[in-house]
Amino acid sequence: AQSVWGYDSDNGPERWHENYPLAKGDKQSPIEINSKDVQHDSSLAAWHASYDPGAAKTILNNGRTCRVVFDDTFDRSVLRGGPLTGAYRLRQLHLHWGSSDDHGSEHVIDGVKYAAELHMVHWNPKHGNFAGALKQPDGVAVVGIFLKVGKTPKPEMKRILEEIDNIKTKGKEAPFQHFDPSILFPKSRDYWTYHGSFTTPPCEECITWILLREPIEVSSDQMAKLRSLSKNAENEPVNPLVDNWRPPQPVKGRIVRASFK
Repeated sequence: AQSVWGYDSDNGPERWHENYPLAKGDKQSPIEINSKDVQHDSSLAAWHASYDPGAAKTILNNGRTCRVVFDDTFDRSVLRGGPLTGAYRLRQLHLHWGSSDDHGSEHVIDGVKYAAELHMVHWNPKHGNFAGALKQPDGVAVVGIFLKVGKTPKPEMKRILEEIDNIKTKGKEAPFQHFDPSILFPKSRDYWTYHGSFTTPPCEECITWILLREPIEVSSDQMAKLRSLSKNAENEPVNPLVDNWRPPQPVKGRIVRASFK
């Protein structure tokens, strides 16, 4: 049986490599991005997402994050352009967040941590299925969006947060229909890109990251709502789901490219 990994001291990121040796690989994510080391690449194209709101299926609490699942049986909601070749299908989106507003993102930009980070996970159908894509360096593309706490609650996250009460505890799932995830994109399409990994075990190194420079804004109340989720099942003692982020990993010579100057 897979050991149960998590984010506590006994099963957290420092120990993942004991069961998932890839966690000590050379292309791990997240990383800290320092502007001075980033290379502007004028050949980087704009990226485009065409998402079908009807592809949204369910929202669930798996004890480690809140995830929205999409129908990816055909090219229904796809991401293309940017550093990518071909169309990648949207499979799920999920979040990482902290125990307070001053941390929670996985990627760190010039020393700045955001309150949360949203990951939109897409896979390359030329590899047959999702499992096949995980084994290929160009198998998966993740759009990362930072959540920053500001004064005005933003409507973008509202739909997701409205469902939180229905998925309070681990294992709970609720229908989540007619949702267009492109509302979660910031105004600017500027991005950083690099080759990395999943930030959760087994940490497969198959990801082209597209990290958006501009964060979206959420209110402190909206963040508190996210922290009201529990990592315990319904019949267990309450254990809040917070600090489900992996700290930055060694860059090991990788180049981060920027679509902007």
